Amino acid sequence: MPASASISASSSHHRASPDLLVRLGSTDPEVKLRALREVKNQIIGNRTKKLSFLKLGAVPAVAAALDAAQSELLVQSAAALGSFACGFDAGVRAVLDAGAFPNLISLLSYPDEKVVDAGARSLRMIYQSKLAPKYDFLQVENMEFLLSLLSSENETVTGLGASIIIHSCQTDIEQNALCHAGVLKKLINLLEGSLSQRDASLESLATIMKDNPEAASKFVSESGRALSSVIDLTKDRYPRTRMLACRCLIVMRNTSPCHLQDIGIKTKLVYLLLELLDDPGQVGEEASFVFSSLIAQKEDLQKLAFKANALDKLHNQLLNYSSHPRRFQGILLVLADLCSNLESCRSRFLSLKALKLVADALTNDNADVRAAACICLRSVSRSIKDLSAGHFTNEVIVIPLVRLLHDPCTSVQVAALGAIGNIVVDFTTHKSTFVKCGGLKLLVQLSKSMDPTMRLKALWALKNLTFLADNTCKEGILSELTTPLLSSLICDPEASVQVQALALVRNLVDGCINSVEYAFAENDIILDAIGRQLQSASKAEIGIQVHQVGL
Repeated sequence: MPASASISASSSHHRASPDLLVRLGSTDPEVKLRALREVKNQIIGNRTKKLSFLKLGAVPAVAAALDAAQSELLVQSAAALGSFACGFDAGVRAVLDAGAFPNLISLLSYPDEKVVDAGARSLRMIYQSKLAPKYDFLQVENMEFLLSLLSSENETVTGLGASIIIHSCQTDIEQNALCHAGVLKKLINLLEGSLSQRDASLESLATIMKDNPEAASKFVSESGRALSSVIDLTKDRYPRTRMLACRCLIVMRNTSPCHLQDIGIKTKLVYLLLELLDDPGQVGEEASFVFSSLIAQKEDLQKLAFKANALDKLHNQLLNYSSHPRRFQGILLVLADLCSNLESCRSRFLSLKALKLVADALTNDNADVRAAACICLRSVSRSIKDLSAGHFTNEVIVIPLVRLLHDPCTSVQVAALGAIGNIVVDFTTHKSTFVKCGGLKLLVQLSKSMDPTMRLKALWALKNLTFLADNTCKEGILSELTTPLLSSLICDPEASVQVQALALVRNLVDGCINSVEYAFAENDIILDAIGRQLQSASKAEIGIQVHQVGL
């Protein structure tokens, strides 16, 4: 009997009590208040409890308390709703479905500061989710309301204003509207505020300036100390503030390269982010993505990172964080950027034996990690010297890559095609491994995909597979691809697909004199398709490819 009672007590501890729902609906304010506190305390940081209360239908009952007259009921109701929404999209959806959003907004004008603060906190939790309502900055009254939030002396309210910007500012029209309304000046003032205000301001400024040179220039010219204030914050005592300041500077530089050209600033950003990678928490996780945005497609910064021993540090990170998916993904993407141009980086990568770790990541349970591993392999395999040495064409890499062409996630398939397109180039002795494990059949299947990106990447890989291939290999490729399919791809609706199809034909006919016969197969249908493209080519590149076929 005692054991049975113990099981029952344990079970009830993990379930939301229906009795609590009754008390939430009580007309007695004290009973309702205690029930709201109990819900809030039970669900804080507990997704299981949140889900249990959602199934019980507790959110509408909690939201109903926002109609109360007593301040303490309003505070506890708002706090409980914020807890439901915190990091839990199902909770956000339940709060919105309960109609609580406009009532929470109305709390911001309540005379009791505790109520205002509770409403703002709850709304901030909602605006951390993609499910939050889109804020229309182009409506005059909405812009005035946003400015009032950013002008508040309550830092939770100013943080809400920043959260709205971060969530909803997505177009250059919205960015410019915020700039012209004076939002930049408000955010610059917050750089001198509390820790939460500084961090919120940095994130908002990065959002407004991203890919908008006009906004970036306006920020620099808005105040003599605006840019120097952000630079100063890269030395802040708090790691998250330093990381956000770095991100803000990188966004500005990527948007408007005329700013931050000083080699000292570039070097400082590299070393700062390498240091932040060591943070064991979320800052270290995010730092890899910020670092990637710093060095992507910038050879000068990749050289600086290499000199700072970035590859060695990232290799250690791969060893230490393979069980942390988001962090592992970020490290792989930084490695991909570092190895995208510099032969010295690729050589160091291989000497560190990092290739085995990346190959293992191809079978990771997380789709983002698998895609990042493919992207990394594509960058590292751009070396002709290392491809010639056969580093990337053994079964340990080829077989899992081919299997990823079956992956349920499209982004993984596309990334795998990118890596395969490199490793099949120019090495006839290794192409048989790829063909034997079903790679050719899958490339042909994907060339028929309804997704134009998939067709393009599959054709690009097939084109590279035919590069300098012998006649036996070419015959096998064309037999699998078929002449009718190739001719249809030459006339594909997408110009980029047409270019790759024509390049594939060029590789087929290249070589010995007999190779030209491939273009005349099955009553010249490939030649006819090329002729039609020559007459109607809409892009110069298509015409160039047609002429390079040389028929």
